[in-house]
Amino acid sequence: MLFESQIADIKLWLPWLRRRREQAALRAIAEQRRKMMTPEEVKEQSARIIAQLERMSVFREAHTVMIYYPVHNEVDLLPLLTKYEGEKLFLMPATHRRSMEVRPYDGEDMMRKGRLGVPEPQTETYTGTIDLIIVPGVVFDQHCHRIGRGGGYYDKFLRKQFLAKKIGVCYSFQLKKHTIPHSWRDEKVDRIITPQQTIG
Repeated sequence: MLFESQIADIKLWLPWLRRRREQAALRAIAEQRRKMMTPEEVKEQSARIIAQLERMSVFREAHTVMIYYPVHNEVDLLPLLTKYEGEKLFLMPATHRRSMEVRPYDGEDMMRKGRLGVPEPQTETYTGTIDLIIVPGVVFDQHCHRIGRGGGYYDKFLRKQFLAKKIGVCYSFQLKKHTIPHSWRDEKVDRIITPQQTIG
């Protein structure tokens, strides 16, 4: 009886394990490709993404915008901080052991590396409404599914943000034409912006 129960458990977990392996493989390839980008490529392609974002009414009308601090050649949205200083309240994530909160950005002097090695604002936790969340990711697909770094921080956080619009940003090689492996735990975004196009 115990043997049959163990077999049933294995069958239950096999699809999840297979999906995790497939996600890890896609993540590894995309991260390696991103590491090969030059600073000039990052700057130029990030500027294209920012230009598309600025043309969107959802950004123009947003008062509170959550972005992120780019690491490992991620799309760099930091120019928005100075360009719209005083016009919009920008938030950035701060991670805990199993969760993520957001804090207002208040200048580079108030940034310190967090538990994941990513700079985080040393300001008070923000608990108000967020109008727009710009979401990083390692891999996306045409249906707005997303693969992150694997910690699940954004998935848990986005699941609670019912009112905010969610826009993913990535380079063209990170956007796959085929549907990427995903489950109900993996939160989708509303749109995706690459240097060449907008999806959604």
